[in-house]
Amino acid sequence: MHILVITQYFWPENFRINDMVTGLHERGHQITVLTGHPNYPGGSFTHGYQGKQVVEEQYENIRVIRVPMVARGQGSGLKLALNYLSFAVSGSLFGPGLVGRDFDTIFVYEPSPMTVGFPAMAIKHRTGRPLLFYIQDLWPESLLATGFVTQPLLLRAVELMVRGIYRACDQILVTSQAFIPKVQRLGVLLERIHYYPQYAESFYQPQIPDFAWARAKGLPDGFKIMFAGNMGAAQDLFTVLEAAERTRSHGIQWIFLGDGSVREEMRLQAAALGLDNVHFLGSHPASEMPTYFAQADTLLVSLTADDLFALTVPAKLQSYLACGRPILAALEGEGAQIVREAGAGLAVPPGNSEALANAAIQLQQMDQAARKNLGQLGRKYFEKHFERETLLSELENMLKQALLERPRQKQVGQR
Repeated sequence: MHILVITQYFWPENFRINDMVTGLHERGHQITVLTGHPNYPGGSFTHGYQGKQVVEEQYENIRVIRVPMVARGQGSGLKLALNYLSFAVSGSLFGPGLVGRDFDTIFVYEPSPMTVGFPAMAIKHRTGRPLLFYIQDLWPESLLATGFVTQPLLLRAVELMVRGIYRACDQILVTSQAFIPKVQRLGVLLERIHYYPQYAESFYQPQIPDFAWARAKGLPDGFKIMFAGNMGAAQDLFTVLEAAERTRSHGIQWIFLGDGSVREEMRLQAAALGLDNVHFLGSHPASEMPTYFAQADTLLVSLTADDLFALTVPAKLQSYLACGRPILAALEGEGAQIVREAGAGLAVPPGNSEALANAAIQLQQMDQAARKNLGQLGRKYFEKHFERETLLSELENMLKQALLERPRQKQVGQR
């Protein structure tokens, strides 16, 4: 197959779509990627990109087409809205002519924003090719949950937009079972919705701790709890700082890898509170994460207490499970259920710094063999439910099936 992938984010930005594209390409499929200019998460364009023109380049022998867009800046409402809309408009105007017609299916990767659907709709309208839409962030729910949009009329307008995007899709893939009723509510037939969880790249493997390497990288001694990934409002990281303050006398070290809109504010607050057990070690390539994870006694995942986030499975959870380390989850709903079902660690209610601190102390007081068992159980669960090759095969089959069913759908119509 020749697959057109549409995503607002792509290499050198660190999203799983990079690996999905190379994985499909390795299986013999031709891939074209329509995307924007890299500017996430820092907010300004990566060196070598200006965002002002169409750029065509190669990534791992894959054709990549980048359309003009506005950088996201530091995540302010106006700049972020311009970032979302500029890619949607630019992709819709330039995309159909740039990608041509020589492809079989359209695959959209949507970690947010939902407006990535507009270029896909324009290209589908021109070519009639089947469209599969991979949802990782529900709109309008996530806009309300993060406070990005709160006005009822605007939320209603976003809902109508999403209904229109869903209507144009042949198949919709969701990362969480709990997303299915939400998508159905907007008029999508159940047979067009498929649970498709995220996997972790093959380099996420258990590793042996390397204490000399850890010291060279600035990791502290002591019991280490590590968070990796985006540091934004949704991750509820100020509650984590409160837990760090509660556990300071226990010698528990809290380590943050990554960047995001609240990182600097967190750093300033930690300094103001004198939290010498909190460490910010910057961003690093995804390929280095397993080595970092191996140095941690526990890996932390957290989300804000919200009905939407209770439906969400954070992408980092699969990576943590794959690396076979104990997990401390400040989550509710789907993510917490996975941690408990796997037996991979402890899950506490989000937004509760006392519960988080107590769970951290409980993990610290476990003997090493017990913690090792938690990690091993997590790895076994990963291999059963989130293994890369199995899930790539499943995606491959869904893309082929959509291509086979397209003529029949054009005759009978879609809801």
